Amino acid sequence: MKRIVLLVVLSWAGLAQAQEAGIFARMGLDARALALGQALVADVEGAAAYYNPALAVFTTQPVLALSSALMALDRELQSVQLATRMPPRAGIAVVLRHAGVRNIDGRDASGYHTQTYRTDEYALLVAFGTQVSHRLTLGLGLQFFRADLFEGLRPVQSIGLDLGLLYQASESLHLGLAIDDVLARYTWNTADLYGPQQGSTTSDRFPIRVRVGASWQVLAGRLRLLGEYQVAFTSVEVRRRRVQLVGDAPREGLVSERRWARKGQLRLGATYRLSKAFAVLGGLDRIGRLPEAGGWQPAAGFMLATHLGNLPLTAGYTVQLERLGLPPLHMLTLALVFATSPP
Repeated sequence: MKRIVLLVVLSWAGLAQAQEAGIFARMGLDARALALGQALVADVEGAAAYYNPALAVFTTQPVLALSSALMALDRELQSVQLATRMPPRAGIAVVLRHAGVRNIDGRDASGYHTQTYRTDEYALLVAFGTQVSHRLTLGLGLQFFRADLFEGLRPVQSIGLDLGLLYQASESLHLGLAIDDVLARYTWNTADLYGPQQGSTTSDRFPIRVRVGASWQVLAGRLRLLGEYQVAFTSVEVRRRRVQLVGDAPREGLVSERRWARKGQLRLGATYRLSKAFAVLGGLDRIGRLPEAGGWQPAAGFMLATHLGNLPLTAGYTVQLERLGLPPLHMLTLALVFATSPP
């Protein structure tokens, strides 16, 4: 029964990207990010340090943002962001993310219901950026990950590093580079669950992602075009049969080795400001992925600026087409800006 439950709770990753470790942390952070296809490595307007630590410098005023997604199959995804500028030439951001699957039906070997399970994963990012020259900005992010998949399995933790760079080529063009999830991995030990004889230790490395992109502002600042290309390097275990000599007798067995797999994808996004208070957004994620790997993911949304008393408030909504025939994903974001002066 325990083995069956473990297969079920891993369904979150299976619905995402081939059960890669920490996949929830690579899904859309908020409504704006989701709508723009997550092509945000050089997006100085949104200044999402989650996608490039160097962008923390471009936070003009302290901001607190809350986001939540409505997803099929009892999945959930939420985030909290807090960012502020640190004069004269630095900025800092803290992001907390949570993902989980609720109402997992546990059953015994005879098919009878036993109890209801759930899974939880968390990611905490602390990002710092500093402007080293008029055109060049550097950033560093430290991420803490935690995964709790099953009550009989100890939760695992990991630490990852993010590196970011932003270059202002002109007043309207910015170029960005980011390297994500360096050193991050989950190491599972199932000895407590299955016993010392059947249990084992498994290490799942996070893909190391290298992203490069640009942000271009046109039409007097009303239209912003974004794009980025990502190359992900994933450590995979390859098993093959090999005949080996054990003493004087040949025996066939499985031999496993680690190899690096590489895959790339393109992201595009655009935002058009219809007025000072209203903007529409659209984007494409996973461009270049084959249909059997989930294919492209289009998204569209809007951002509305208003006030909560004397504090500026931004609300965002996005809908994204999910893969594998699932219902669309809906995400709502509320961002409160702590202005230094009344509107």
